[in-house]
Amino acid sequence: MHKKTDWIHKALHFLEWLIAIITLVVLVGMLALEIYKMFTVDGYFATIDTYLHNILTLVVGLEFVRMLLDMTPANTLEVLIVAIARQVILAHDNPWSNLASVICIAGLFAIRRFLIAKADLTVELSDVAENEEEEVSV
Repeated sequence: MHKKTDWIHKALHFLEWLIAIITLVVLVGMLALEIYKMFTVDGYFATIDTYLHNILTLVVGLEFVRMLLDMTPANTLEVLIVAIARQVILAHDNPWSNLASVICIAGLFAIRRFLIAKADLTVELSDVAENEEEEVSV
């Protein structure tokens, strides 16, 4: 039974890496296309919102790839912080939404600071789950 779960964990880890690599390739292609458009499309910088939307989407995507490659609480929290910050920057039309986003970011920083031990920030989440399963079965 234990060998089956080990195989499943390895397969899932492989799939996470595969998805991360495919996502990274797509993001690099999008970045190359964005750079090409900067120099070839007239009026590209006429609306800074389009530029910010595209660049910040790439940043969130890169953070997501990093999280897939190294699934630690620190990386997961960073992806959430960057995604929420992107939302605040791009959708700045509703002050209540902005306030809620700022509160969420502050909450994520508080979680990182007070609820997760420094030693646990760099431990892969799958390793923590495996260790907990071993402790329960013993």
